[in-house]
Amino acid sequence: MEKNQEFSLIATAAAGLEALVGKELRDMGIECQVENGRARFKGTMEDIAKANLWLRTADRVKIVVGEFDALTFDELFEKVKALPWEDFLPLDANFPVAGRSIKSKLYSVPDCQAITKKAIVDRLRNYYHRPASVPLAETGALFQLEVALLKDHVLVTLDTTGPSLFKRGYRLEKGGAPLKENMAAALVMLTNWRKDRPFVDPVCGSGTLCIEAALIGHNIAPGFNRSFACEEWDWFSQDVMDKVRQTAEEAADYDVELDISGYDISGPMIDLAQKNADEIGLGDSITFKQQAVKDFKTDKEYGVIVANPPYGERLGEEETVRVLYRQMGQVFKPLTTWSKYILTSDLQFEEFYGAKATKKRKLYNGALRTDFFQYWGTRPPRKNREEASHE
Repeated sequence: MEKNQEFSLIATAAAGLEALVGKELRDMGIECQVENGRARFKGTMEDIAKANLWLRTADRVKIVVGEFDALTFDELFEKVKALPWEDFLPLDANFPVAGRSIKSKLYSVPDCQAITKKAIVDRLRNYYHRPASVPLAETGALFQLEVALLKDHVLVTLDTTGPSLFKRGYRLEKGGAPLKENMAAALVMLTNWRKDRPFVDPVCGSGTLCIEAALIGHNIAPGFNRSFACEEWDWFSQDVMDKVRQTAEEAADYDVELDISGYDISGPMIDLAQKNADEIGLGDSITFKQQAVKDFKTDKEYGVIVANPPYGERLGEEETVRVLYRQMGQVFKPLTTWSKYILTSDLQFEEFYGAKATKKRKLYNGALRTDFFQYWGTRPPRKNREEASHE
């Protein structure tokens, strides 16, 4: 396959984060169209490599192998078989087929998967001149496929990513209710934080929000510490991936001084957060300290607080959690120049915090509906803003 061949691509995302993924792609110079659960774009191998390496808020980058409508299993079989599978799959490819079907006549997902698989096998047998009596070996690299039906429209995709993009490779252990890394990055990107301002997570758990802020502050590609499925494919150029990694390494700013702090009431969680930060080489960029929310104080100004506190979803936890929300409201109230951002599924949060949010944004933390409550602080005086922009 040619290095400059153009592919039809999608970057998948959690509900509510699609626009952020779209913005990230456009910031890379890639035009895209945002849809429910994904952003669509056209791109070369280099764009696939860049998207995998740099997207902070997406889940996966997939190649669209084919797209069509199908109302019968015969139609599904013939249209899948008509796709140019030999361009993507070598003879020894390991190609499992995942499936989804929503509001479609072909509602049986196992049948859709089996028919898709049979159609691809038929196409590859014909192309590679293999007899029907001999099964394909499937001992080679992984090519994870998916057949997804929505209202009788079929999307057949090939995953270039491998383990989801949220798996950055730095989390040695998780806390009790961990925030996925791409969700944490999204929360930071939805704030008004800039690298020259203080950043605080007062309930930091295993440190994910602080680490994602540090990655953003240093302009470090979130995927620099891991590999991707497409790197195992014989037709995907390793030179392209190496070049994109080298460019990312040159773009990182390790010298910038960041003011990022994480606090947690649990000493073991603070130790874990420090280990995770050390694992990715950012241990010196973040200050972790054991401290309860009620004891938080600061003389700094124009900082940003981002918190993912316990939600009180478990039986008997609700009252404890609401005491925490009250403490947050009391402790943060004097910090008028600070902006505060708190994610919780407790829709009565404002009542216990003691103030109406400037703005709320609906997000899904996994399958759980949450709100991102935003309290904007006063803006720095113009002189400060101008000085900051010249630094």
